[in-house]
Amino acid sequence: MVIQRRQIVLAGALAVMRPLGATPEALQAAVRDFVGSAPLRDGRIRLDVAPLVENGNTVPLTVTVDSPMTAADHVRTIVIFNELNPQHDVALFELGPRAGRATVATRIRLATSQKLVALARLSDGSCWRHQVEVVVTLAACVEG
Repeated sequence: MVIQRRQIVLAGALAVMRPLGATPEALQAAVRDFVGSAPLRDGRIRLDVAPLVENGNTVPLTVTVDSPMTAADHVRTIVIFNELNPQHDVALFELGPRAGRATVATRIRLATSQKLVALARLSDGSCWRHQVEVVVTLAACVEG
């Protein structure tokens, strides 16, 4: 049997693209790495994304944190994680009091229907969470 170069390249590409670490447990580990020993609280942060998206190739979302954005009380970091994409950390935004508003917007790719988690670390060291479930009808990020 003769193996063609095309078959080798395809096999290598499939091996690289397989989401090996895509598990709910890996998501929890990524969240815990970001939060550290700080208690994780719900509230003050809102992840706005459509609950049903037709195409996972480009999913718009907005994250807003309730903060006065003053020197004494502001958002330092906003991070977005996903549950089942090959990489759990989708986006990381560093903010400061000069940002004026604690709002970020972006577009992401989603491999399949899954949970998204937005976290915010404030200047007082507190960490806040909001999570949503998103149903994707046409997946992205993986080949099957």
